[in-house]
Amino acid sequence: MSSEVAARRDAKKLVRSPSGLRMVPEHRAFGSPFGLEEPQWVPDKEHHCRRCGKCFCDKCCGQKVPLRRMCFVDPVRQCAECALVSHKEAEFYDKQLKVLLSGATFLVTLGDAEKPETMVCRLSGNQRYLLLEGDSRHEIEIARISAVQVLTEGFQAGEKDSHAYTSLLGSQPVSEGGNARATGMSLQYTAPGAEGTTQLKLTAGEDASASRRQSTAWLVAMHKATKLLYESRDQ
Repeated sequence: MSSEVAARRDAKKLVRSPSGLRMVPEHRAFGSPFGLEEPQWVPDKEHHCRRCGKCFCDKCCGQKVPLRRMCFVDPVRQCAECALVSHKEAEFYDKQLKVLLSGATFLVTLGDAEKPETMVCRLSGNQRYLLLEGDSRHEIEIARISAVQVLTEGFQAGEKDSHAYTSLLGSQPVSEGGNARATGMSLQYTAPGAEGTTQLKLTAGEDASASRRQSTAWLVAMHKATKLLYESRDQ
């Protein structure tokens, strides 16, 4: 894809919805896979939460909080429950998204390849692709990922949950410094025009260098991203 075509596909426009100003993609199909649709506006004398769409009194819906998953330019009115969720998501956008965009180095096994290849894995600037760059180069569309499994060490893994995006984490958090340290990730996705799914396995290096720490941080961030991805798809 030429840079000119890519720029047109990633173009954005400023629109005014009843809930506030939003910076949205020119083409809806090319929006971020982590985004949420704005709830339908229902005229009411009471205030309504811009995230869930429900109506509340001023006291119960008085907080104005950033809502980047709906592309609002300014903080918008949200109920107490939604405001708490949006505050937690802010950490993803402020910290973890930057980690994903910066990328990290992994041993990558793609499909039935006999040997892994050392590659840098990062999220594309438009958040729609995983980019794998080494001796070869691959793009995996985020929307085509059907399952994610985080590989850890430090405790006995729990059962998978029933979501499309699963992990072997049970109730344990993945962290860089806790008992459950992320060592790799296995993803299943459907390639365009292909039948069935393809597996991608990312494994962090064994050394204790800054590169290993960066890889672990990337896996933690990607785990959070898959949760947001599941929520967006389930909307």
